[in-house]
Amino acid sequence: MTRTVTVGLDGSPESRAAVEWAAREAKLRGCSLKIFNVWEPVPQPMVQASVLGAETHQHWTERIPRDTADGVRSRHPGVAVVVEQAPGQAAEILSEVAKAAELLVLGSRGMSGIGGFMVGSVGLAVVAHAERPVVLVRAGEQAADEHLPDAEGNSSASAPYRPVVLGLDIESPDASVIEFAFEAAVRRATSLHVVHGWNVPPYYAYGLPGDDEFHARLAKQDATSLAEVLLPWRQKFPAVEVVETSRSGKPANHLVDASHEASLIVVGRRIRRHPIGARTGPVTHAVLHHATAPVAVVPHD
Repeated sequence: MTRTVTVGLDGSPESRAAVEWAAREAKLRGCSLKIFNVWEPVPQPMVQASVLGAETHQHWTERIPRDTADGVRSRHPGVAVVVEQAPGQAAEILSEVAKAAELLVLGSRGMSGIGGFMVGSVGLAVVAHAERPVVLVRAGEQAADEHLPDAEGNSSASAPYRPVVLGLDIESPDASVIEFAFEAAVRRATSLHVVHGWNVPPYYAYGLPGDDEFHARLAKQDATSLAEVLLPWRQKFPAVEVVETSRSGKPANHLVDASHEASLIVVGRRIRRHPIGARTGPVTHAVLHHATAPVAVVPHD
């Protein structure tokens, strides 16, 4: 079975940025790239109407994916590129095609005036339902954004990668999420920064005097627990420099802060199969909307 990175393309600037990121990731992984275009069938009367026209309809459903693939082949030689299309609802089809891919890549609009994403309903639905990792890439993402400044302080895709950042829940750490992050760091020959946020005692929330010694003891215990979780992974990936950060406060805030200096943010999503539907979880949801680096959401049981 061919190893594939699949990317959703709808012709928007954010989906084009996702295609470029996916092509770079496919090259790092030694995979082929599948550009997948989902189009909703248009009733024949609308196709024939002057407001749309058959030529415009054909342009969107055939020419854009084909031209995009040709451009990727010229900019990323060595990456095998295929194009597939299907009619239907984008969220349902993309969630389904993700099953055959190593990961699915989607675009997300940049938020005007501030860093981060504006995740649409399709992106959120796919992230919540896909059973393979999904990466969200913001509009305007450039290859140089993933790399440290060069010796002269300029952005350069030839400079070393910025760190990969992993948001880790040490209460229920999942091996697939941790391994995804370590392997991402290995492929980029960069360090892995592991971030864990823990809650302060309730009396801090109400403004009551805190016990500094007790707070320090909690911080030390949490840092020790984080180190214990990561120890076998450090041994499995000895070439990866690991930086551990354990801080009090909301995990999402720490991850969003860390995203400014990251090449990739990795978070987990617990797969929940119950009648009320799938959810991304509050931390993952916040990171998806406000991180300034691409975000990989890794589903796990």
